[in-house]
Amino acid sequence: MKLAGRRALISGSSSGIGRGVALAFAREGADVVVNFPDGSQAANAQGVVDEIRALGRRALAIEADVANELHVERLVDGAVSALGGLDILVNNAGIAAASPIESTPVELWDRTLAVHLRSAFLLIRRVLPLMYAQDYGKIITTASQLAYKGAGGFAHYTAAKGALISMTRSVALEIGTRNVNVNCVAPGATHTPILAGVPDDLLEGIRRAIPKGRIADVDDIV
Repeated sequence: MKLAGRRALISGSSSGIGRGVALAFAREGADVVVNFPDGSQAANAQGVVDEIRALGRRALAIEADVANELHVERLVDGAVSALGGLDILVNNAGIAAASPIESTPVELWDRTLAVHLRSAFLLIRRVLPLMYAQDYGKIITTASQLAYKGAGGFAHYTAAKGALISMTRSVALEIGTRNVNVNCVAPGATHTPILAGVPDDLLEGIRRAIPKGRIADVDDIV
């Protein structure tokens, strides 16, 4: 019960790593807001909420495109209204689709950076004043090992993840005297729905490059 009484908002938590984190936080005593991007994930999000409530914690699902400023305002306001405040923010929303840079559509580039980077900026900007006011907060952002290594066909994705790491370092310096921690986790390849867009040959190359010789499970990252 290390998180007893804490209130968490996790973007992109209807599946994958976000779902695993939401359930782990609930098992440690936290109340959780599950965020999902659109109706296609509504059933998954409600399933996570049901699992959290079965653990005896408060939970609700809120649909929001976290790359959209107005959606973020509504998401955070809804979370605060339901839980009475926020102690933890996890920036986990993300998408991935392989595309050689010379044929990457501008729309894919823009959307990838928006879902990963713009969303984290919007959420951090919105929740920091709340955390300052209560003199407590934890912010965790999901980046990727590929931010350091690079990956052919994923320049748009690695650019977004590298920017998240850089932003985290700057925000940590900016708020260093506050009682708010800002950190970034950079997982390796993990068995989540996001890997569905990765070609098999590239995925096999990633697996071979991992010292343990296997792709991570969500629980490894949690």
